[in-house]
Amino acid sequence: DVDLVEIDAGWRNYGAGISLGGATFRAFRTLGILDAFLEHGHAADGVHLCLPHGPRVAELPTPRIAGPDIPGGGAIMRPVLARILAQATRASGAHVRLGCTFSSIEQDAEGVDVGFTDGTRQRYDLVIGADGLYSSVRAAVFPDAPKPQSSGQAVWRAVLPRLPEIETATMWIGPRVKPGVNPVSKTEMYLFVTEPRPSNDHVDPARFATLLRDLLADFPAPALQTIREQIDDASQIVFRPVEGLLMPRPWFQGRVVLIGDTVHATTPHLASGACIGIEDALVLAEELGRATSIAEALP
Repeated sequence: DVDLVEIDAGWRNYGAGISLGGATFRAFRTLGILDAFLEHGHAADGVHLCLPHGPRVAELPTPRIAGPDIPGGGAIMRPVLARILAQATRASGAHVRLGCTFSSIEQDAEGVDVGFTDGTRQRYDLVIGADGLYSSVRAAVFPDAPKPQSSGQAVWRAVLPRLPEIETATMWIGPRVKPGVNPVSKTEMYLFVTEPRPSNDHVDPARFATLLRDLLADFPAPALQTIREQIDDASQIVFRPVEGLLMPRPWFQGRVVLIGDTVHATTPHLASGACIGIEDALVLAEELGRATSIAEALP
């Protein structure tokens, strides 16, 4: 019996795309949502690497980890993936509580008492903290855990009409800025651009479109210049400083365990953060299934 408690009343996800690899598709197959992803997202093999003026100079292979019938990489809009996962969660029989979070976590040898912000209280055999890089569960249970650290970079993301020549993930390698695109459906693609930013200064959202276009000004590749011309205030632009975290083990205390970005947030360069978090949940479920007690499963 599972309660999923989510602080956002709308269970929302912001509107940029997300790149996924073969290991993610393998996890999707285990969860029974691979067909839904293939229907609403995009899958292809390889990553094209290009020079700033356009010529392709290399290709990164993407092994077909999910099986010989499934391409090795792909992408999808984040809200679309969130909807697929939400539907699967509800179909599993989990009790979903939205617009609520914890106010207290108190545990003993037999269980965990959790107080909630809606005034209710519940006792659990196990509490799983999966609340991201700035985890409140981590802060409550592991007050001495390390804090997220800046990488000195930032990432821009935007959603644009898909160009006919963009069939798989494609990147242009500039001297300081690295732009790329990935199809997220039959009609859309998402743009990602990393840039050096030594300090985490506020950026006015009203300037997002102008600043993103400026970052592509030095790339004469025809596809990138077409993309640059399409960027406007309707492009669902998201700007984020790049921060990472690796918390020393153990990642549990008693009957409270942390997974995903709460303990090992990667930078987006790996395109693996969501996948590792999903794999965490699968491995945890497998260990709980084969163990005779919580104490046996967690180490």
